[in-house]
Amino acid sequence: MPDAVPDARSEFLAAPAKINLSLFITGRRANGYHDIESLFVPVPGLADTLELSPGPKGSGCRVEPVLPGCPEERNLVFRAWQAFAEATGHAPDVHVNLVKRIPTGAGLGGGSSDAAAMLRWLNERAGDKALGAQALNHLAAALGADVPFFLLGGPAVARGIGDELTPVDLDLSPFTLVLALPEVHVSTPWAYQAWDQLEARKNPPQDCADCLTSATTANKKRVSLSPVVARNDFEVVVFPAHGALRALKERLLRLGAVGAVMSGSGAGIASLFRDSRLAKIAADVLREDGVPVHMETQRYWGVAKR
Repeated sequence: MPDAVPDARSEFLAAPAKINLSLFITGRRANGYHDIESLFVPVPGLADTLELSPGPKGSGCRVEPVLPGCPEERNLVFRAWQAFAEATGHAPDVHVNLVKRIPTGAGLGGGSSDAAAMLRWLNERAGDKALGAQALNHLAAALGADVPFFLLGGPAVARGIGDELTPVDLDLSPFTLVLALPEVHVSTPWAYQAWDQLEARKNPPQDCADCLTSATTANKKRVSLSPVVARNDFEVVVFPAHGALRALKERLLRLGAVGAVMSGSGAGIASLFRDSRLAKIAADVLREDGVPVHMETQRYWGVAKR
Protein backbone atom coordinates (compact mmCIF):
# COMPACT_ATOMS: atom_id res chain seq x y z
CA MET A 1 0.00 0.00 0.00
CA PRO A 2 1.55 3.36 -0.98
CA ASP A 3 2.36 5.91 1.69
CA ALA A 4 -0.28 8.55 2.30
CA VAL A 5 0.39 11.84 0.54
CA PRO A 6 0.49 14.74 3.04
CA ASP A 7 -2.25 17.33 2.71
CA ALA A 8 -0.90 20.42 0.95
CA ARG A 9 -2.08 22.42 3.95
CA SER A 10 -0.29 20.23 6.48
CA GLU A 11 1.97 21.68 9.14
CA PHE A 12 4.74 19.68 10.77
CA LEU A 13 5.70 20.10 14.42
CA ALA A 14 8.81 18.62 16.03
CA ALA A 15 8.43 17.33 19.60
CA PRO A 16 11.94 16.64 20.95
CA ALA A 17 12.93 14.19 23.67
CA LYS A 18 14.59 15.17 26.94
CA ILE A 19 17.08 13.56 29.26
CA ASN A 20 17.67 14.01 32.98
CA LEU A 21 21.37 14.49 33.66
CA SER A 22 20.49 14.28 37.34
CA LEU A 23 17.36 13.39 39.28
CA PHE A 24 17.01 13.59 43.05
CA ILE A 25 13.79 12.61 44.83
CA THR A 26 13.51 15.04 47.72
CA GLY A 27 10.18 14.18 49.33
CA ARG A 28 6.65 12.85 49.06
CA ARG A 29 3.55 15.00 49.37
CA ALA A 30 0.35 14.13 51.20
CA ASN A 31 -1.43 13.76 47.86
CA GLY A 32 1.05 11.09 46.75
CA TYR A 33 3.06 13.25 44.37
CA HIS A 34 6.83 13.43 44.81
CA ASP A 35 9.11 16.44 44.93
CA ILE A 36 12.22 16.28 42.78
CA GLU A 37 15.25 18.29 41.76
CA SER A 38 16.44 17.48 38.28
CA LEU A 39 18.54 18.86 35.46
CA PHE A 40 16.43 18.59 32.29
CA VAL A 41 18.08 18.91 28.88
CA PRO A 42 16.30 18.71 25.50
CA VAL A 43 17.54 16.32 22.83
CA PRO A 44 16.61 18.08 19.58
CA GLY A 45 17.86 15.33 17.27
CA LEU A 46 15.42 12.74 18.65
CA ALA A 47 11.87 13.92 18.12
CA ASP A 48 8.33 12.84 17.39
CA THR A 49 6.58 14.57 14.49
CA LEU A 50 3.03 15.89 14.56
CA GLU A 51 1.57 16.35 11.07
CA LEU A 52 -1.45 18.63 11.43
CA SER A 53 -4.02 19.11 8.68
CA PRO A 54 -7.49 20.69 8.69
CA GLY A 55 -10.27 18.31 9.73
CA PRO A 56 -13.89 18.23 8.53
CA LYS A 57 -16.11 20.85 10.11
CA GLY A 58 -17.28 19.76 13.55
CA SER A 59 -14.82 16.85 13.75
CA GLY A 60 -12.80 18.29 16.63
CA CYS A 61 -9.38 16.70 17.11
CA ARG A 62 -8.54 13.29 15.66
CA VAL A 63 -5.20 11.68 16.48
CA GLU A 64 -3.91 8.74 14.45
CA PRO A 65 -2.65 6.15 14.66
CA VAL A 66 -4.21 5.02 17.93
CA LEU A 67 -1.30 3.85 20.07
CA PRO A 68 -1.43 0.37 21.65
CA GLY A 69 -2.95 0.54 25.12
CA CYS A 70 -3.72 4.25 24.70
CA PRO A 71 -7.17 5.06 23.31
CA GLU A 72 -7.49 8.43 21.61
CA GLU A 73 -9.17 10.10 24.58
CA ARG A 74 -6.12 9.27 26.74
CA ASN A 75 -3.57 10.45 24.19
CA LEU A 76 -1.81 13.54 25.50
CA VAL A 77 -2.12 15.31 22.14
CA PHE A 78 -5.91 14.96 22.25
CA ARG A 79 -6.00 15.90 25.93
CA ALA A 80 -3.95 19.03 25.21
CA TRP A 81 -6.40 20.05 22.47
CA GLN A 82 -9.36 19.34 24.75
CA ALA A 83 -7.90 21.25 27.71
CA PHE A 84 -7.07 24.26 25.54
CA ALA A 85 -10.56 24.25 24.02
CA GLU A 86 -12.18 24.17 27.46
CA ALA A 87 -9.92 26.96 28.75
CA THR A 88 -10.21 29.32 25.79
CA GLY A 89 -13.07 28.30 23.52
CA HIS A 90 -10.58 27.97 20.65
CA ALA A 91 -11.19 24.49 19.22
CA PRO A 92 -10.05 24.17 15.60
CA ASP A 93 -10.97 21.04 13.68
CA VAL A 94 -7.67 19.26 13.14
CA HIS A 95 -6.38 15.86 12.13
CA VAL A 96 -3.08 14.83 13.73
CA ASN A 97 -0.86 12.16 12.25
CA LEU A 98 1.52 11.34 15.11
CA VAL A 99 4.83 9.83 14.05
CA LYS A 100 6.50 8.37 17.14
CA ARG A 101 10.28 8.17 17.24
CA ILE A 102 10.73 8.64 20.99
CA PRO A 103 10.29 5.26 22.71
CA THR A 104 7.59 5.02 25.37
CA GLY A 105 8.56 4.02 28.90
CA ALA A 106 12.13 5.21 28.34
CA GLY A 107 12.17 8.28 30.59
CA LEU A 108 12.45 10.65 27.61
CA GLY A 109 9.15 12.52 27.90
CA GLY A 110 7.76 11.75 24.46
CA GLY A 111 4.07 12.09 25.35
CA SER A 112 4.68 15.29 27.31
CA SER A 113 6.62 16.79 24.41
CA ASP A 114 3.80 15.93 22.00
CA ALA A 115 1.32 17.69 24.30
CA ALA A 116 3.51 20.78 24.56
CA ALA A 117 3.86 20.98 20.78
CA MET A 118 0.08 20.90 20.41
CA LEU A 119 -0.46 23.55 23.12
CA ARG A 120 2.08 25.88 21.54
CA TRP A 121 0.51 25.45 18.08
CA LEU A 122 -2.98 26.13 19.41
CA ASN A 123 -1.91 29.18 21.39
CA GLU A 124 -0.08 30.71 18.42
CA ARG A 125 -3.30 30.55 16.40
CA ALA A 126 -5.81 31.52 19.07
CA GLY A 127 -5.76 35.26 18.35
CA ASP A 128 -7.32 37.26 21.17
CA LYS A 129 -8.13 33.98 22.95
CA ALA A 130 -4.44 33.15 23.37
CA LEU A 131 -3.22 32.46 26.90
CA GLY A 132 -0.42 34.33 28.62
CA ALA A 133 2.74 32.44 29.55
CA GLN A 134 1.65 31.79 33.14
CA ALA A 135 -1.81 30.53 32.21
CA LEU A 136 -0.41 28.32 29.45
CA ASN A 137 2.16 26.89 31.86
CA HIS A 138 -0.60 26.14 34.39
CA LEU A 139 -2.61 24.34 31.70
CA ALA A 140 0.47 22.36 30.70
CA ALA A 141 1.19 21.30 34.29
CA ALA A 142 -2.34 19.94 34.61
CA LEU A 143 -1.60 17.60 31.70
CA GLY A 144 1.66 16.30 33.16
CA ALA A 145 4.60 17.41 35.27
CA ASP A 146 7.04 17.36 32.32
CA VAL A 147 4.86 19.30 29.87
CA PRO A 148 5.89 22.81 31.07
CA PHE A 149 9.54 21.97 30.44
CA PHE A 150 8.86 21.32 26.77
CA LEU A 151 7.11 24.67 26.49
CA LEU A 152 10.28 26.29 27.82
CA GLY A 153 12.47 24.86 25.09
CA GLY A 154 15.87 24.87 26.78
CA PRO A 155 17.85 23.33 29.66
CA ALA A 156 16.34 23.88 33.09
CA VAL A 157 16.53 22.83 36.70
CA ALA A 158 13.14 21.40 37.68
CA ARG A 159 11.84 21.42 41.24
CA GLY A 160 8.51 20.73 42.93
CA ILE A 161 6.82 17.89 41.06
CA GLY A 162 8.89 18.92 38.04
CA ASP A 163 6.81 21.94 37.11
CA GLU A 164 8.87 24.65 38.87
CA LEU A 165 11.47 25.49 36.26
CA THR A 166 14.60 27.62 36.38
CA PRO A 167 16.18 28.11 32.91
CA VAL A 168 19.94 27.62 32.90
CA ASP A 169 22.81 28.37 30.55
CA LEU A 170 24.44 25.01 29.93
CA ASP A 171 26.77 24.55 26.98
CA LEU A 172 27.07 20.83 26.30
CA SER A 173 28.72 21.25 22.91
CA PRO A 174 32.03 19.71 24.10
CA PHE A 175 30.16 16.42 24.57
CA THR A 176 28.68 13.85 22.23
CA LEU A 177 25.59 12.15 23.59
CA VAL A 178 25.11 8.41 23.17
CA LEU A 179 21.60 7.55 24.26
CA ALA A 180 20.97 3.83 24.63
CA LEU A 181 17.33 2.84 24.16
CA PRO A 182 16.94 -0.75 25.37
CA GLU A 183 13.58 -2.32 24.68
CA VAL A 184 12.63 -2.36 28.35
CA HIS A 185 9.56 -0.58 29.71
CA VAL A 186 9.75 0.83 33.24
CA SER A 187 6.52 2.05 34.84
CA THR A 188 6.96 5.43 36.52
CA PRO A 189 4.25 4.76 39.17
CA TRP A 190 5.96 1.45 39.99
CA ALA A 191 9.35 3.18 40.31
CA TYR A 192 7.97 5.76 42.74
CA GLN A 193 6.22 3.06 44.79
CA ALA A 194 9.45 1.08 44.99
CA TRP A 195 11.30 4.21 46.10
CA ASP A 196 8.73 4.86 48.84
CA GLN A 197 9.36 1.37 50.21
CA LEU A 198 13.13 1.84 50.30
CA GLU A 199 14.52 2.91 53.65
CA ALA A 200 17.80 4.05 52.10
CA ARG A 201 15.94 6.93 50.44
CA LYS A 202 16.30 8.90 53.68
CA ASN A 203 19.89 9.86 52.79
CA PRO A 204 20.24 13.67 52.58
CA PRO A 205 19.48 14.79 49.01
CA GLN A 206 22.08 16.55 46.91
CA ASP A 207 21.07 20.05 45.83
CA CYS A 208 20.77 20.22 42.07
CA ALA A 209 22.62 23.54 42.08
CA ASP A 210 25.74 21.51 42.85
CA CYS A 211 24.96 19.37 39.83
CA LEU A 212 24.84 22.45 37.61
CA THR A 213 28.07 23.80 39.08
CA SER A 214 29.75 20.47 38.44
CA ALA A 215 28.56 20.42 34.84
CA THR A 216 29.81 23.94 34.22
CA THR A 217 33.18 23.12 35.78
CA ALA A 218 33.50 20.04 33.61
CA ASN A 219 32.84 22.09 30.49
CA LYS A 220 35.34 24.81 31.37
CA LYS A 221 38.17 22.70 32.72
CA ARG A 222 37.69 19.64 30.52
CA VAL A 223 37.69 17.28 33.47
CA SER A 224 35.50 14.24 34.03
CA LEU A 225 31.94 14.94 35.04
CA SER A 226 31.32 14.96 38.77
CA PRO A 227 29.38 11.88 39.90
CA VAL A 228 26.56 14.16 41.03
CA VAL A 229 25.89 15.19 37.42
CA ALA A 230 25.28 11.62 36.35
CA ARG A 231 23.13 10.57 39.30
CA ASN A 232 19.54 9.37 39.35
CA ASP A 233 17.85 8.25 42.56
CA PHE A 234 15.61 5.89 40.59
CA GLU A 235 18.60 3.71 39.70
CA VAL A 236 18.69 2.26 43.22
CA VAL A 237 15.26 0.66 42.70
CA VAL A 238 15.19 0.13 38.92
CA PHE A 239 18.59 -1.54 38.52
CA PRO A 240 17.88 -4.43 40.94
CA ALA A 241 14.70 -5.19 38.98
CA HIS A 242 16.29 -4.68 35.56
CA GLY A 243 19.89 -5.81 35.83
CA ALA A 244 20.46 -5.32 32.10
CA LEU A 245 20.12 -1.57 32.58
CA ARG A 246 22.85 -1.50 35.22
CA ALA A 247 25.08 -3.55 32.93
CA LEU A 248 24.38 -1.18 30.05
CA LYS A 249 25.37 1.87 32.09
CA GLU A 250 28.57 0.19 33.28
CA ARG A 251 29.42 -0.83 29.73
CA LEU A 252 29.08 2.73 28.44
CA LEU A 253 31.48 3.90 31.14
CA ARG A 254 33.97 1.19 30.18
CA LEU A 255 33.66 2.29 26.54
CA GLY A 256 34.87 5.76 27.46
CA ALA A 257 31.88 7.81 28.62
CA VAL A 258 32.79 10.47 31.18
CA GLY A 259 29.31 10.14 32.66
CA ALA A 260 26.32 7.85 32.24
CA VAL A 261 22.91 7.97 33.89
CA MET A 262 19.45 6.53 33.53
CA SER A 263 16.98 9.15 32.29
CA GLY A 264 13.80 9.68 34.31
CA SER A 265 12.44 6.41 35.65
CA GLY A 266 14.14 4.57 32.77
CA ALA A 267 14.87 2.74 30.69
CA GLY A 268 16.93 5.07 28.49
CA ILE A 269 20.60 5.41 29.48
CA ALA A 270 22.26 8.72 28.59
CA SER A 271 26.05 8.88 28.32
CA LEU A 272 28.37 11.77 27.51
CA PHE A 273 31.65 11.41 25.62
CA ARG A 274 34.36 14.02 25.17
CA ASP A 275 35.90 12.06 22.30
CA SER A 276 33.44 11.79 19.41
CA ARG A 277 35.39 8.85 17.98
CA LEU A 278 34.89 6.88 21.19
CA ALA A 279 31.21 7.84 21.11
CA LYS A 280 30.81 6.39 17.63
CA ILE A 281 32.62 3.21 18.61
CA ALA A 282 30.38 2.82 21.67
CA ALA A 283 27.24 3.38 19.59
CA ASP A 284 28.38 0.82 17.02
CA VAL A 285 29.18 -1.75 19.73
CA LEU A 286 25.72 -1.40 21.28
CA ARG A 287 23.97 -1.59 17.92
CA GLU A 288 25.87 -4.78 17.09
CA ASP A 289 24.45 -6.21 20.32
CA GLY A 290 20.92 -5.25 19.27
CA VAL A 291 20.52 -2.18 21.50
CA PRO A 292 18.92 0.78 19.68
CA VAL A 293 21.02 3.93 20.02
CA HIS A 294 20.52 7.62 19.33
CA MET A 295 23.71 9.60 18.89
CA GLU A 296 23.50 13.37 19.28
CA THR A 297 26.45 15.02 17.59
CA GLN A 298 28.08 18.18 18.87
CA ARG A 299 26.68 20.09 15.89
CA TYR A 300 23.14 19.68 17.27
CA TRP A 301 23.91 19.21 20.95
CA GLY A 302 25.17 22.78 21.23
CA VAL A 303 21.67 24.01 20.33
CA ALA A 304 20.57 22.95 23.81
CA LYS A 305 21.69 26.24 25.32
CA ARG A 306 19.55 29.20 26.30
